[in-house]
Amino acid sequence: MRLSVIIINYKTGQLVLDCLSSLYKFDTTDTEIFVVDNNSNDGIEALLRENYPSVIFIQTGYNAGFSRANNAAIRKASGEHILLLNSDTVNLDDAANKCSDILGRTEYAAAGVQLLNADGTPQISGNFAMRGGLNYLLPLPYVGSIIKRIAGLFKIKKAHVPEATGITKVDWINGAFLMVKKNIIERAGLMDEDFFLYAEEAEWCHRLRKFGPLCIAGDLHVLHLQGESAGTAFDSETKGYHNLFDKKGLQIMLSNFLRIRKEFGAGWFLFQLVVYYLTAPFFFLCTCASLLFSRKPLYRLADVKGFFINLGKMLKYIPKILFKRPFFYKVL
Repeated sequence: MRLSVIIINYKTGQLVLDCLSSLYKFDTTDTEIFVVDNNSNDGIEALLRENYPSVIFIQTGYNAGFSRANNAAIRKASGEHILLLNSDTVNLDDAANKCSDILGRTEYAAAGVQLLNADGTPQISGNFAMRGGLNYLLPLPYVGSIIKRIAGLFKIKKAHVPEATGITKVDWINGAFLMVKKNIIERAGLMDEDFFLYAEEAEWCHRLRKFGPLCIAGDLHVLHLQGESAGTAFDSETKGYHNLFDKKGLQIMLSNFLRIRKEFGAGWFLFQLVVYYLTAPFFFLCTCASLLFSRKPLYRLADVKGFFINLGKMLKYIPKILFKRPFFYKVL
């Protein structure tokens, strides 16, 4: 078997069917496809039996998140290449098989493709690892904007590839489409099961990169309806990773700190913690001033409250992360 495709479902049954339809439009002779269900109770197993009986179905029995669900299928996969594929993606112009061809003839340990938004505009697909994970400071309200301006003055390289053209080397690949050689996984290990959602692919790519370079194949495209499955899970209307004010924001914050500790060490973890907590009073003062003097304030007091609540909830996780205690960092 050349390719094993793994799709995780959590209450996104129709998206899964659409994703499968886009895969089966092309040759799947040498491909096995897994759908791993995180206890969705949405009838996905019956739908698969009726529409795609060749799909291998795995039921985790609980909301296992991204790493654990993917690992359940990776352990059973027989393909030379393993593709982690979001349910909210559409395979365009046989991107999956073409990406497998690239991996098969090059030294790359893993590859992604250029993801596209629903309107066809490019979506961030490949990223660079900044020292200490400093890019995780950019979502901070007001503080992030200041850091961006300072970085611009000093012409510091961006932490992502805005749009890949041709083969572009990166440090980590967006988990919506992440294809890895199985023999590399056997050496680097499975995904870290301490993670529930977010930042797990970055940490995994850090380990994968020790055994070979990673790339984005910019000439291959996959449509990615970013945030559809996560929005369902967290009952959040926001997409992307810059909202730190609701339950999804707490999960993003927690997972990012976990990745910083695992990949960059205790010093960087503690430094970023200090910056986050010092941001809180600054955020409050700036928001009050903005509400008083600006016609279009950037934030609401509800955002400030949500940020403070999330920082408060973070406190119980800090000792576990700092001392690297095995734990399932899930806030749902």
